[in-house]
Amino acid sequence: MTSTALPLFYKQPQALQPGLHAKLSLAKQPNYAFAASANSVPLVSSEMAAACRHYPIVFTEGEQPAPVAVLGLRGQENLFINADGQWQANSYIPAYIRRYPFIFLENADQFTLCVDTLASSVVESAENSFFDNEGKPSELTRNALEFCREYQSQHAYTLEFSRALAEADLLVDNKADITLPNGQHLTLSGFKVIDEAKFNALPEQEFLRWRAKGWLTLVYCHLISVATWNNLLSQVKPD
Repeated sequence: MTSTALPLFYKQPQALQPGLHAKLSLAKQPNYAFAASANSVPLVSSEMAAACRHYPIVFTEGEQPAPVAVLGLRGQENLFINADGQWQANSYIPAYIRRYPFIFLENADQFTLCVDTLASSVVESAENSFFDNEGKPSELTRNALEFCREYQSQHAYTLEFSRALAEADLLVDNKADITLPNGQHLTLSGFKVIDEAKFNALPEQEFLRWRAKGWLTLVYCHLISVATWNNLLSQVKPD
């Protein structure tokens, strides 16, 4: 994986191996400072019901749209992380962020558990280590493996849903016009939303197919999330 292809946040992911990473561990105190400049992050289907209560859910542009949670109103702004790198209490933390510094990398149709060795949370310590004294994966690593496996499964399902939206021509360009507490006007663009009228006009058989696929819930989560733009605005600190 080249540097230009690295996913958001990841700098140097390496396949976890006892020979290379026996002395490494994960810091016990979560710190999300690495995401402080991310004004949006990817979402997977299984978390959209939780995320829609806190963040606007929109879709990226391009041939393969994907749902993302909007975390800030300006570039490189995350309104939910404080100066100490802690996430705002009682706000949902997206799985993409909770997964870090772990990730699956695909090679020859196989997925390998990797860790970003340049993450500030990856430290040299015997506590909370990646491997036990026998070089076997620790409980931490086994849990990370299961988390990444489930995330990958949900990611594939989410892409199928997003492709169906595009193929049905249900996604339309959109923008958000925001007025900050100081009177500054912002316009956020470069994202898509589901056209509710087009969705409601789906042929009956297509609608039933979407229901069987479990996609209707995802559509409704997206539509519900529109109300949370005001939640973002309420997080903006006055100048």
